[in-house]
Amino acid sequence: MNIGEASSASGVSAKMIRYYEEIGLIAPAGRTASNYRFYDADSVNRLRFVRRARSLGFSLEETERLLKLWDDKARASAEVKALALDHVEELDRKIAEMQAMRDTLSHLAERCHGDDRPNCPILADLEGRPLRQKTAAKEARGGCCGD
Repeated sequence: MNIGEASSASGVSAKMIRYYEEIGLIAPAGRTASNYRFYDADSVNRLRFVRRARSLGFSLEETERLLKLWDDKARASAEVKALALDHVEELDRKIAEMQAMRDTLSHLAERCHGDDRPNCPILADLEGRPLRQKTAAKEARGGCCGD
């Protein structure tokens, strides 16, 4: 099948197929007499594999390792599991980072009046200023930043 058909059958865009060939993630397609790319069923299966690995957030390097493990029929499944668990740890780290970002933005949005006043704790935070500029004065009077 040609690249358009392989794209439809695999769910990988023609542009990405060419890119994956260029970086060596998948083998270059065969060529017809008129120099068009030709993909067989095995190539389409590999493209589906790559698409699924990428949809699970595996990097190109991890996807390449998974492809090599998939090709190696003598592999130990422990290698595949270790790679997957490493990826789960990375996802957990990213989730924690995103949760922290969400919590910070939620807190800042709660502190913003969202009215016609120019003061905005969201912009102040992005600028690197403290949420309350009068905090030092309050602390000098014995108050706290939450007063």
